[in-house]
Amino acid sequence: MRETTTATAAALRAHAATIAAELADALAVPPDVDYGDDVRPDSPRWRDQSLSKGAAGIAVLHGLRVQHGLDGTEAMQAWLARATRDGLTAGAGAGLWFGAPAVGFALHLAAPGRYQGALARLDAAVAQLVRARLTAAAQRMDAARRPSQYEFDLTRGLVGLGAYLLRRDPGGTLLRGVLDYLVSLTQPIPADDAAGSRAPGWWTADLPAGMRDSSFDHGHANLGMAHGITAAQALLALAMRKGITVDRHADAIETISHHLDVWRQPSAAGPWWPERISLDELEDGRPHRNGPARPSWCYGTPGIARAQQLAALALGDTARQHAAEDALARCLADPAQLARITDPALCHGWAGILATAWHAAADATTPGIARGLDRLLVRLLDHAYDTAPDQALGLIEGSAGIALTLHSIATDTLGGWPTCLLIN
Repeated sequence: MRETTTATAAALRAHAATIAAELADALAVPPDVDYGDDVRPDSPRWRDQSLSKGAAGIAVLHGLRVQHGLDGTEAMQAWLARATRDGLTAGAGAGLWFGAPAVGFALHLAAPGRYQGALARLDAAVAQLVRARLTAAAQRMDAARRPSQYEFDLTRGLVGLGAYLLRRDPGGTLLRGVLDYLVSLTQPIPADDAAGSRAPGWWTADLPAGMRDSSFDHGHANLGMAHGITAAQALLALAMRKGITVDRHADAIETISHHLDVWRQPSAAGPWWPERISLDELEDGRPHRNGPARPSWCYGTPGIARAQQLAALALGDTARQHAAEDALARCLADPAQLARITDPALCHGWAGILATAWHAAADATTPGIARGLDRLLVRLLDHAYDTAPDQALGLIEGSAGIALTLHSIATDTLGGWPTCLLIN
């Protein structure tokens, strides 16, 4: 691996621009795929509407490059056409990362000022979806039942739909409805189950995806940005920083912050948080693992620390801001944690860590995070082509997100896309 001391910041960013262009060029033409009758998750039909793994996310990359005069419109238009070539999902599985909300988000970012009729129809579909989800959540709370993580998470839930509204209709009543819901989510549910009133309001009975661990039979609390309560904290904080607040808004942020304080763990390499909390851990008041897992945006210290920093900025809490920045800076300086990163993508790889740290450094009042940015950029440049063939597409999990991260750093621009990760 190249040493950062041998390359200037300008040279690194020039290299980032080159790699971003090469990755974008490789994604210039949508592959010729026959739908057939395959409508399973991860099928070509499903991927078209995916911000995470498919056409919608790739259109964002090309659209932002068009806006900087780096490419023509052909690739952007081709991927938008691919994203919309089938009826868009606006039902149970839809959310910020899939279906009508994902395509609307992509269209808004990729082609601002264009396709206004289509975007208005997508906004209307999202509004209808939000109303239905808010009604279902209110009924669930009235019945004192636990939420599914997909009721509130970033990928499919009301947090992600709130992020959409924060971009598309920040002054509207629907966003305030989502924020009111999140305030209510922070209140305990008197559920008649093993967790009882000890568990927070976002305690979910869902089994963690891909896990069959009996320790989660009585539910869990997820602390990650992708599916957990830190995404709600980040949305509440970002809205407050824009002057959009509801009753008990600050109290809700404080409740989540206190929960994260309780589960913040000390170590020689810096503080860390567990990915999720089981009932046994809740009863013991401590996690049953001895140290941090992968330091990713989706579950690890980078995403959680950024959410904590955003919360502190919203509330003017200098002590909490410094603590969050210290946790992130020490995580990024720990070789043992960084050695657990095995791919370059946004969700749980180098691009996600770099994008999170880059935005955190811009808001930081302490220098530690900024000191590590060039080292992270070198890591991403070294591994930018490491995606497997079945992971080459998409913004969140594929090379489009890697290219967009490098493009943003090379051009020192935001482009609005980090809203889909709630890091800015």
